[in-house]
Amino acid sequence: MNAPSFAFPSADHIAAAKQELAASEDHLFIDGEFVAASDGATLDVENPASGEHLAQVASAGVADVDAAVRAAHRALHDGPWATMPATERAALLWRLADAIEADAHDFALIETLDNGMPYAQALMAAVPMAVDALRYNSGWATKLGGETLPSGAPGEWFSYTLRQPVGVVAAIAAWNFPLSMACGKLAPALAAGCTIVLKPAEQAPLSAVRLARIVQQVGFPKGVINILPGLGSVAGQALVDHPLVRKITFTGSTAVGKALLRASANDLKRVTLELGGKSPAVVFGDADLGPAIEAAAMGVFFNTGQICVARSRLFVEETVYDEVVEGVAGFIRNLKVGDGLEPGSMLGPVISRAQLERIESYISGGAAPAAGGRRIGDRGYFIEPTLFTGLDLDSPLAREEIFGPVVVAVPFKRGDLDAVASAANDTSYGLAASIFTRDLSTAHRLARRIDAGLIEINGGAPMQFSLPFGGFKQSGLGRENGREGVEAFTELKSVSIRLA
Repeated sequence: MNAPSFAFPSADHIAAAKQELAASEDHLFIDGEFVAASDGATLDVENPASGEHLAQVASAGVADVDAAVRAAHRALHDGPWATMPATERAALLWRLADAIEADAHDFALIETLDNGMPYAQALMAAVPMAVDALRYNSGWATKLGGETLPSGAPGEWFSYTLRQPVGVVAAIAAWNFPLSMACGKLAPALAAGCTIVLKPAEQAPLSAVRLARIVQQVGFPKGVINILPGLGSVAGQALVDHPLVRKITFTGSTAVGKALLRASANDLKRVTLELGGKSPAVVFGDADLGPAIEAAAMGVFFNTGQICVARSRLFVEETVYDEVVEGVAGFIRNLKVGDGLEPGSMLGPVISRAQLERIESYISGGAAPAAGGRRIGDRGYFIEPTLFTGLDLDSPLAREEIFGPVVVAVPFKRGDLDAVASAANDTSYGLAASIFTRDLSTAHRLARRIDAGLIEINGGAPMQFSLPFGGFKQSGLGRENGREGVEAFTELKSVSIRLA
């Protein structure tokens, strides 16, 4: 989408939004209707910028999950979705994108209150990403065909393939980009003709609840989209276990992804996992250092480090190591960390007290940081971006995913790309990597050697939905986005007809 006009919400607008969220009785969206949780369970949602209560939403239980999955199953096999032309599915996805775009400022405000991200980031990046996911994938609804194939059997045969929807999809999303994550999972599944049950993260469910209202207004048939706030241990597990769910798409931690994969083996559900990372950024001495330093810093500090592709290991050629380290330290000193609704805030809080304490435990467990590393204030969950130097690569800070604004800088000697690649690959993850150099031969050669699903050279780009996205090793299974991301929601069927 085109970036919306920037308008910072007024104090009255913010107060009214908070009042509406606190007073609302948002429920589960099942079979086209809003209903209360069958057992009356609720989730308390807090504002991470203050730690204060923000809202209360229904929390789905096992019975609610069963009702939603069965509604999705009916819509897939018996309702109008089963016979709806692909052009109409595409049009519905586009209308949903239009409706979100028209409501961009309110969605952005909800994201900031619920997740903590700066309002400018929510409005200019997160909401457009959600809209772009829907519009890009809408085009695939009319393009998922099979092919005719030659036969080697005796006689005359006509053989072809079909792509058909895999079935009911369970989508379990992470909390770091709630709206764009939700739309990024809905869009390809619906384009492929599936129906879906979405469980947003319990830490930040409010934009998904607002999305359900938009879905209802746009006119999707009942049961096609179901949205269930709830606990991962209850609603998420029930979705994974449900026999009518045929596909799971999950974004979250590697530990949870492994547990989900084990559970899905019971009935061989199809699975796409987008998991953790410990991604490298490699800066060569010939790089344009000004832009490289800024890109490397924001490659880990963006969204307060709560991004799966965070470039949290910074490898720098020794000839420019001191300059780059000082540049990143200076960048840290100039970053404004604050409430996402305060003008000028570049980083917001982390999502919760538990996440803050986890990050602090990593920081306190290592050597003294070269920059940052302190908690900011005692209200909300704010922490300074943090830079470590002089650490061994076996340190937990250099090996484990922290999911916070923490980066470890390590020098390397130029000349042996295999050694650089070996250091970059010395991790159980393989999600992303950045390379900074003016020598495109070096860039291409190193890109081939690094084990990662996404390689960016001399900068970072917003999510490009035409490019497959996913990880090597323990960073996941399968790919999202692009043709591969949509085809992951289909089954391939071969048909042969004997002609003579």
